[in-house]
Amino acid sequence: MQKKRKKTGRDGLYRRTDSPWWWASYTDTSGRRTRRSTGTADRKEAEAILAKWKLEAHRQRQWGEQPARTFDEVMLNYLQGPGVEKRSADRDRLSARHLYKTFTGRVMDALAPQDIRAYIIGRQADGVAPATINRELALLSTAINHARSELGWELPNPVRGRKLKVPEGRVRWITQEEAASLVEAARQIRQAPHIVDFIRLALHTGMRRGEILGLEWRRVDLRSGLIYLEAEHTKAKRRRSVPLNAVAMDAVMNRAQFRATHCPNSQWVFCNKRGRRITDVKRSFATACRKAGIDDFRIHDMRHTCAAWLVSAGAPLSEVRDLLGHASVTMTERYAHLAPENVRAAVSLLEQGDGVHSSRNGHVRLTVIPGRKM
Repeated sequence: MQKKRKKTGRDGLYRRTDSPWWWASYTDTSGRRTRRSTGTADRKEAEAILAKWKLEAHRQRQWGEQPARTFDEVMLNYLQGPGVEKRSADRDRLSARHLYKTFTGRVMDALAPQDIRAYIIGRQADGVAPATINRELALLSTAINHARSELGWELPNPVRGRKLKVPEGRVRWITQEEAASLVEAARQIRQAPHIVDFIRLALHTGMRRGEILGLEWRRVDLRSGLIYLEAEHTKAKRRRSVPLNAVAMDAVMNRAQFRATHCPNSQWVFCNKRGRRITDVKRSFATACRKAGIDDFRIHDMRHTCAAWLVSAGAPLSEVRDLLGHASVTMTERYAHLAPENVRAAVSLLEQGDGVHSSRNGHVRLTVIPGRKM
């Protein structure tokens, strides 16, 4: 869908309805019309930026001069550029803030691998996890590649090949008995009556916190016992349907009764008595864990718990992947160790052939097959 914009002024500046900044329209080095955000709401500053861009384009057309591109230009064009689909704008902005502290004002042509290494060392010294550092570097690399492909800027990409090795992810889960204690403890929290249903729904569907708290009634099919998540609601940006078992259905019905009693017009499954969406359950969840005597257990660990229960019960990893909405079965394989019987069955196949067998007294004996060299 094309963005609505006001008529471009004679100086090449205009405003867009979806942006607070001044936008510029000018002829680039290839002779094509280019539209870019100036990244400022100040008219005078926008005029100066546009004049700089026009001068650079002119010098490059006339003399083939490649203008120096700064980190700020590259990042600004990616974060605010039109037509760029970003999986997580909030995460990008957070990563950009950390990158700015080190690279702001730096000329990208002079950026070298040792600069990236120095950034990594600095972030490690701050105690930042490898996965977080990788996300920040991935943003920088993506911004550079965007400038190269979309704007035609001839920039090196020193980030390439600098990805850190990430240790195996945390898998913390609780037993059915511990879950029952957690739910019972949650029932005692009178200030947050929704926390019980939140916990039960999370444990029995594996949905993420944002998927649950952002759930609208229009995406709940009580007749079919399904919750529909569109791409915009999921981390992997893929739509999926989540089946409701008896426990999850009971939790949803409790929320429906709450809605009918207090706020019949609310669109949110998890809302307060005024019908407003509940956005945070950290405090009430922590209280429930403390009352239940469960340590080191986070909200996201209920997702791990759901997966652990399913795998332990013999559910195929592919089905667990589909329920949780993992992009690939690789993510789900972290739970494979919870189904040792599957591996045991595979190993038992070795007993069916010739070779090494176990004797009745538990000792291993070697069977020699006539005609076969040992």
